Amino acid sequence: MFYLDFDFIKNAIPIFIQALWLTLHLSFFGILFSLLLGFCIALVQFYQVRILSALCQVYIELSRNTPLLIQLFFLYYGFPQIGLQFESYTCALIGVVFLGGSYMAESFRAGLESVGKIQLESGRSLGLSERQLVLFVVLPQSLVVSLPYVGANVIFLLKETSVVSAIALADVLYVTKDLIGSYYKTNETLLLLVLCYLVVLLPLSFLFLALEKHYKRKMA
Repeated sequence: MFYLDFDFIKNAIPIFIQALWLTLHLSFFGILFSLLLGFCIALVQFYQVRILSALCQVYIELSRNTPLLIQLFFLYYGFPQIGLQFESYTCALIGVVFLGGSYMAESFRAGLESVGKIQLESGRSLGLSERQLVLFVVLPQSLVVSLPYVGANVIFLLKETSVVSAIALADVLYVTKDLIGSYYKTNETLLLLVLCYLVVLLPLSFLFLALEKHYKRKMA
C-alpha cells in the first residue's frame, strides 16, 4: 500500500533546501559565465575572426559532443594526474561553463545571423561605428530570435547540474541518493527531489515565455 511518511518529509526539507541552494548557486554562476562565453564566441564567429573563429568551432564541437559527466571526470580525476587539482565545486563550475558556453554560442549565433546584411550595410552608410552597429542594430533584433533558445539552454543546464553528484558534490541528487541509502524512504525522497526541480524550473519556464512574448510584441 502506498503511503508517505510526512514526519520524514518534514525533517528532510531543511536538508533539501541546503542542497538546493548549492544547486542554484552553481547554476547561477555556471549559466552567467556560459552566457558571457557564448556571446563572445558568437561575436567572433559572426565577424569571422580568422584563427579565433576556427578555434571556437573546434571548442563547440568538442563541448557539444562529449557528455558533461565525462568532462567532470576528466576535470576531477584526470587533472590531478598532471598536477592540477580542483575542489568539487570548482570542477562542477568549469564543467557547466564549458558545456553551456557552446550551447549559448550557437543560440546567440542563430540570432546574430538573423540580422540581414542589408541592415548592417545601411547602418554603416549612415556613419554608425561597429560598436554602435552592434548595440543599436544587431543586438536588439538578434536577442529576440535568441531568447527562446537561451531560455531552453538555461533550463537544460539547470537539469544537467544533477550529474555533479558524481564528483561528491552535495547537490539535491546527491542528497536524494544519500537519504534513500540511509533511510530507505524512496517515495518521500523522490517526491522532494521532484518538487525541488519543479519549484525552480516552472517559474523559469514561464518567465522566458513571458519575455519572449513581450519582446515579440515590442519588435512587431
